[in-house]
Amino acid sequence: MTRSPKNTNNFGGFSLIEMAIVLFIVALLLGGLLPTVSGQIELQRRNETRKQLDDIQQALLGYVISKGYLPCPAKSASDGTEDRAGSGTCNKRFGFLPWTELGIKKTDSWDRLFTYSATPAFTNSVTTFLLNSGRDITIKSRDTTGTLINISNSNDIPAVVVSHGPNGIFGTSGNGIVTTSMAPSSNNVDDQKNNSINGTANGLVFVSRDPASPANNTDEAFDDIVVAISPNILFNRMVSAGKLP
Repeated sequence: MTRSPKNTNNFGGFSLIEMAIVLFIVALLLGGLLPTVSGQIELQRRNETRKQLDDIQQALLGYVISKGYLPCPAKSASDGTEDRAGSGTCNKRFGFLPWTELGIKKTDSWDRLFTYSATPAFTNSVTTFLLNSGRDITIKSRDTTGTLINISNSNDIPAVVVSHGPNGIFGTSGNGIVTTSMAPSSNNVDDQKNNSINGTANGLVFVSRDPASPANNTDEAFDDIVVAISPNILFNRMVSAGKLP
């Protein structure tokens, strides 16, 4: 009695062709899932960073109620204490959030330092601010034509904090490395306004807008998250705490 030869192309009931088809289908499924998973991770990071920014707002308000003035920017990317001169003024008005001074996490969800700018009249520890003290920061956005427009009153914001988002353009990592502009650099105009080192407006103008709607393709890579300290909330907290008349 002759025996038929074994099928060497069979693995536990599956042929090589069948196995290839299965692997191809799995690859397609995984390829479709990866963008979804990646998007969910980025959404989670963005939500976590927004929560951090909410906590930072409260930390800054708590600091000013306790001290009577806002903190100065940090001394450097490695030193989170405020950079204050003996005269009570800040050595800089624009730089990194003083994370050590506020007792908060150093970086956002993308491991980048928060940019921070504060009006000098509100950071002076000797001549503290009053209800009529002038502010000097303006928050802008873009209309449907791509034109910059104010979304705060001009020179009305006492302090602002910025996360430079997933791409981190012009942001600074926790170890002090700056993310340079993406090509074409001329299109990164909104990111440049929020530059963590030397913004084009020297910490006086910041751009805040929906990253999903790049008006007229102006700075299509923009994804910064900008939070302003409202003067009305600040004054209300100070008056309630008996720090202002």
